[in-house]
Amino acid sequence: MPDGRDIAKELCRGATRLLMQHGFATLAEVPLANGRRADIMALGRDGEIRIIEVKSSLADFRADQKWPDYRDFCDRLYFAIGHDFDDALIPPDCGLIRADAWGAALLREAPPIPLSAPRRRAVTLRFALMASQRLSRALDADFVLEL
Repeated sequence: MPDGRDIAKELCRGATRLLMQHGFATLAEVPLANGRRADIMALGRDGEIRIIEVKSSLADFRADQKWPDYRDFCDRLYFAIGHDFDDALIPPDCGLIRADAWGAALLREAPPIPLSAPRRRAVTLRFALMASQRLSRALDADFVLEL
């Protein structure tokens, strides 16, 4: 039986596939300037920034109440949940994605709360630098430079 980390990985994979099908670039496990870590951050062609909080179980949802801290770093906030999670528990002001290891469906769009221009610039730049660093590390694992 898969544990919570395995389930979260599967949900992350499915949600990422959905986002990529809609033209978003994605990164997983993104540290934010406030010390929190977004499960998935997505950057759209128009500069829109989305954060997706992955919840592998009801216990995970109840134990982790840090998700409101992500709002300052995105235009839209979503939850990605599995098929056995009661979607009525997800706050109505957040988007909702139902996912599994192979894909996902957008059940509810998140209302937009646009970032300020300086915050958008900072988050976008951090996203780009992190993506570049991860790609460079994948191409040359022996060279590590932390930004």
